[in-house]
Amino acid sequence: MRPEYNEAGRPAFPGDQDGKKVKLHMNDLDRIRMNTALREAEKALAEGEIAVGAALYHGNTLLWADHNRREAQHDPTAHAEMLCLREGARRLGDWRLRDCTLYVTLEPCPMCAGAMVMSRLGRCVYGAADPEMGCCGSVYDLPADPALHAETRWEQAEEQDCFRDVLARGFRSLRPKEQ
Repeated sequence: MRPEYNEAGRPAFPGDQDGKKVKLHMNDLDRIRMNTALREAEKALAEGEIAVGAALYHGNTLLWADHNRREAQHDPTAHAEMLCLREGARRLGDWRLRDCTLYVTLEPCPMCAGAMVMSRLGRCVYGAADPEMGCCGSVYDLPADPALHAETRWEQAEEQDCFRDVLARGFRSLRPKEQ
């Protein structure tokens, strides 16, 4: 079933106003689940990875939580979102993740947003916007591209400071000090 589209050509979901996505207030359950992703981002930071964490839920069940592992695995696709989608699909025994929600500390990049669409992910909630690579509204809105028949709903968390903080700490530790 195809979603209804608003005037801006985006799938119309609750929370849309005048064709633009608005930041929705997270409920207590969303906050708890985002904290799971944030703990994963802290693990990435401790391992010298870009500090991004994600958690995939199917209903009330945590399917998988992970963090970026590109350096450790020498794999350009080892983003937190990709690892969660891959393991979640394996655990469900189905590549379709319609009834799942992915919580991630940073707005998904083109690869991860594309994987969300291809997996038919039901919902993505992300923390910090990514003005350079973000494909859930910042640079591009890949899940809403009508050419892709996308049905993935995304929402940006209202409280973003904690997500930006862990990313900033990560970048400071990864960049060599100026001399």
